[in-house]
Amino acid sequence: MRLYCSSASEDLGCRRGDFSRKHYGSVELLISSDADGAIQRAGRFRVENGSSDETSDYTPGTWRRTDVHLENPEYHTRWFFKYFLGKVHQNYVGTDAEKIPFYLSVVLSDQNNQRVPQYRAILWRKAGTLKISLPYSPTKTLSVKSILSAMNMDRFEKGPREILNPEIQKDLLVLEEQEGSVNFKFGVLYAKDGQLTDDEMFSNEMGSESFDKFLNLLGDTITLQGWAGYRGGLDTKNDTTGIKSIYTVYQGHELMFHVSTMLPYSKENKQQVERKRHIGNDIVTIVFQEGDDASSSFKPSMIRSHFTHIFALVRYNSQNDSYRLKIFSEESVPLFGPPLPSPPVFTDHQEFRDFLLVKLINGEKATLETPTFAQKRQRTLDMLIRSLYQDLMPDLHKNMLNRRSFSDVLPESPKSARKKEEARQAEFVRIGQALKLRTIVRGDAPTSLVTTGLCRKEPWESQSFCSTFPYEIVCADSWGQSLLAATDTAGVMLLDGETLLPVQVFDKTMVVKQMHVLEPQDLLITRADKGKDARLYVFRLSTMKRGLEERQLVRSKCDSRENKLEKTKGCHLYSINTHHGSELRIVAAIRNKLLLITRKHPRFEGFSAVASGADSPVEEFQYIREICLCDPPVVMALVDGPTGENDNMICVAYKHQFDLINESTGDAYRLHHVDANRVNFVAAIDVYEDGEAGLLLCYNYVCYYKKVCPFNGSTPMIQSNTSDFHFSWNQMPNAIVCAFPYILAFTTDSIEIRLVVNGNLVYTAVVPELQLSASRVSMIGNIMFPCAVFVSNVNCNSNLHLN
Repeated sequence: MRLYCSSASEDLGCRRGDFSRKHYGSVELLISSDADGAIQRAGRFRVENGSSDETSDYTPGTWRRTDVHLENPEYHTRWFFKYFLGKVHQNYVGTDAEKIPFYLSVVLSDQNNQRVPQYRAILWRKAGTLKISLPYSPTKTLSVKSILSAMNMDRFEKGPREILNPEIQKDLLVLEEQEGSVNFKFGVLYAKDGQLTDDEMFSNEMGSESFDKFLNLLGDTITLQGWAGYRGGLDTKNDTTGIKSIYTVYQGHELMFHVSTMLPYSKENKQQVERKRHIGNDIVTIVFQEGDDASSSFKPSMIRSHFTHIFALVRYNSQNDSYRLKIFSEESVPLFGPPLPSPPVFTDHQEFRDFLLVKLINGEKATLETPTFAQKRQRTLDMLIRSLYQDLMPDLHKNMLNRRSFSDVLPESPKSARKKEEARQAEFVRIGQALKLRTIVRGDAPTSLVTTGLCRKEPWESQSFCSTFPYEIVCADSWGQSLLAATDTAGVMLLDGETLLPVQVFDKTMVVKQMHVLEPQDLLITRADKGKDARLYVFRLSTMKRGLEERQLVRSKCDSRENKLEKTKGCHLYSINTHHGSELRIVAAIRNKLLLITRKHPRFEGFSAVASGADSPVEEFQYIREICLCDPPVVMALVDGPTGENDNMICVAYKHQFDLINESTGDAYRLHHVDANRVNFVAAIDVYEDGEAGLLLCYNYVCYYKKVCPFNGSTPMIQSNTSDFHFSWNQMPNAIVCAFPYILAFTTDSIEIRLVVNGNLVYTAVVPELQLSASRVSMIGNIMFPCAVFVSNVNCNSNLHLN
């Protein structure tokens, strides 16, 4: 099914203040003094304490247990191990235009055993790996050149040659393992009330009853001698690093804790070097501090370590049997979730354990993206890739590498060579499976999704809305508890949320391509027909509802003549502002011309329908101005300025660029240039971060966040900003929905769910033959329930709730 409705992403989760990095703490210069009053070194850390500002009454949204997710879970991201290793696939080597070697791996696989065949491709480069999925077509074989083009690589110094040696799997597995370990070691430091230096904290020979209780919550006490599991650098033969330790398995990850009171203690060595040697070299350290919140507070500058980037400060309150959490992250560490609840107090100990472990794992993964670790990883990758290329050089002029250059993926072998090829593939699979087994045995494989946490319903679990709808849906929007759906052959139907019986609203002469239901404004906006006959129509919802209740005749295109906005003839696309507090704004694109239309809000509820006495609201709309562009826009979004006085903008996408157009002057400003041979524009979504305008620009496999502030009069200051970031989807989206804290990509066969704040993957749902129809935030009481309606398997409507 092809998605026609480009407006589906405009209404969901884009309100002012919803998208806020303050949920994840603010960067502060932290200074502390030692026991003698001397000032310790200063450090800049992001402090996350569950509220954005201690002096204000603002708090983030209510914390929900379902928001606790591992980011970029290895089971979803380690593609080579999961989908390639031990299976028939192809590997290629080449050098790019700058003579830098790269490798490409391609496999035809079934998507999560859902009978959805697709190509998966991994591009191995020194800057890191790029992974994409491409749809499989039995009638169109995919070439290596087209795969690389989809990865925005079109120029080569030497074209790719296939590597037929099965031993290449071992080298590529080593490259994938540079993404980081699947197992983690975390420090646990016990601090008594009033201790101000690391020497004092590391010198605590014993813990306390509450500390032991906390350790029992973290994991199991294991004996190190003879330990066969993940050891996290501890000695399992001679007891030189202690006799016991704390260990657990969480969602397929082995976790070893370096506990200060379990590591060797020395009365002679006041600095406790043996303890610092382990905990000081951990990326993440938990500091368990005794005393109440009023006692002297811990600061990262108390710990002399150039390696530790994240501190989790834990306090236990015996009066109400609760834990309080505070997170310190070195300023270069990218944002990571889950955000702390406000207040950051946990009375449910199992919830606290789940939250803490997920936070620590996500934190270490985020730290590996800091410049220090990223540069080190890039140097290692560069060395490994070049070394492997040099090893392959002697074969470059042999048949082994030159055969099947730019071949079709997984080609059929000629009959004369079929037996030889089958024997090679059998050996290829045997060596790959042996490598896979070896990786599993040594405990470095992302093999399990089993969680030790409590069972919970994920926020993206879908429920069936209508399983027998017989028509293809072109576009839709929710109307109360019902769905208003435009079909390909039967006009516009209303699916009642209770009876699920479709009621026809418009007959098939009304060919609707785009729609918005605006219940607070008693308004339905539609774009109907195509080409020169296309127009915008506006209807009162109250009039339509009355007609349905009185069982009046189904409306036709002829019946709707009074509802069309005349100057919109030939409109191929329109967009509305999603934050219309004072007035509704519509921009209609007619070839390369933009027509700006407004409708003032009535001062009193029901004023419009009662005072005008007209069934059609057309007279309430006014045409403001026309703006000429250089090309017809493919995607549009309205961006509200902070004042609404001459600073409202229109984001348009065409050719290879996104531009911002000033609504008042028509002046255009380049927002983002797309450096790719082919551009598939998906969406431009206005997202307000703490009241300041920003845009999510979505095209090809990329989602780019661009801040558009501050406004200077009528001119937006568009420049690189520290808040800007981008990420890549694994599959090409057909539509994007933003539902804070998530952003969802609706592809041909899946829903890819990531976090808005950093683009990290949290889940991929396989949904064959998928099409997004509508998205909306509903209010039930004082609780917001974002949801998206999508179609799968052509004849099945489902309702996806994020609640």
